[in-house]
Amino acid sequence: MMNLFPTKELKFKLVTDQAETLNRLNRRTEKSENLTSQKTDKSFRGIIEGNKFKLISSTLGKGEFCVLTGSINANEGIVKVEIHKAYRVLLSIIAFLPLIGFIVMTVTKIEEFSPILILVVIGQILMIRYIFIELAFRFLSRASLNRLRDVLDVEWNKN
Repeated sequence: MMNLFPTKELKFKLVTDQAETLNRLNRRTEKSENLTSQKTDKSFRGIIEGNKFKLISSTLGKGEFCVLTGSINANEGIVKVEIHKAYRVLLSIIAFLPLIGFIVMTVTKIEEFSPILILVVIGQILMIRYIFIELAFRFLSRASLNRLRDVLDVEWNKN
């Protein structure tokens, strides 16, 4: 099945012990139930419960695009990166604008119907998804994951 939005899942190895790693994460995270961006001197905003976390980067303007969810175990951990729900709604609307435009154009008969327009609409939707959304996700998730690696002092597992 095709995912409308990209995700990334990575495993990491702890350099220090679990308690020290969780302590570092707690010190560098501002507690926030709702994952919204706000000016802070900490690296992340989010929720840490036991060894599980749900965070966004505190970088204003682009840090809230990716949500990092994961857990830190005895000597390893896992993190899943997803696009924030608010951005998924916004990006869904943007991705389907060509379809909405096609429907409006067909109903109002602005232009004579042509089967090639269907291919153009499908091509535009695929370009928005696989070029624009994918590139934004790759760039912003890499920045968030690098920040997480620096805060936790971990090494990514080579898969």
